[in-house]
Amino acid sequence: MLASAVVILVVLLAAGAVFLATLPGVGDAESRVDAILARHGDRALAPPPPARLAAAVVSTEDENFYDNVLFNVAAGAGRAAVAAVGTSEDPGGSTIAQQLAKQLYPNGGGVVGTLEEVGLGVKLSLTYSHDQVLTMYLNSIYYGNGYWGVVAAARGYFGVSPRRLTWGEASLLAGLPQAPSAYDPLRHLPLARQRQHHVLDQLVANGHLSASAADAAFREPLPLRGGARRDGAA
Repeated sequence: MLASAVVILVVLLAAGAVFLATLPGVGDAESRVDAILARHGDRALAPPPPARLAAAVVSTEDENFYDNVLFNVAAGAGRAAVAAVGTSEDPGGSTIAQQLAKQLYPNGGGVVGTLEEVGLGVKLSLTYSHDQVLTMYLNSIYYGNGYWGVVAAARGYFGVSPRRLTWGEASLLAGLPQAPSAYDPLRHLPLARQRQHHVLDQLVANGHLSASAADAAFREPLPLRGGARRDGAA
């Protein structure tokens, strides 16, 4: 029994290695992020990512992000596989590295596309540090109202640099990328606040904030700006 299990494991690892070899390299990931920002007239944030925003994003989207690469990938692949089999929609539960792969290396979708994202996520995780992967992710995603990347989003919504975000501001921004139109704080503030509350709950669950500190962050005034840029604006 044990010998059979070992053989199966070896075969799976070999198949995985072959599959990874068929995928494109990821050495150009940072230049692809820069190209996304250049198309929208925005600029990149340099690593390391802002501590509060990093904690909020990781707690909400990929709480195993800082764990062993193989463990994190396996957990994310399992969630994505279940979603892919159960629905024709975009699979949820992807790791941050997988989401970055999807953003930088678009594919045709479906189960094959999900497998490619998993593989490219592995390559990204093995090629770059955690801080680099997370920073590229924060720089390449859309936050609504024409804001691509965390620099544009922090300045556009709150008039500050990403490293000066409060817990309240960071938790609001961390909740936007999943559905930037639905959670648009300028148009749908109650929904954005519900999402913010979920992010704060995850920060408590992952030990970054106490319950009282999360409550205080939720009560913080949110100095949202009027939003000179709108969805789709450059």
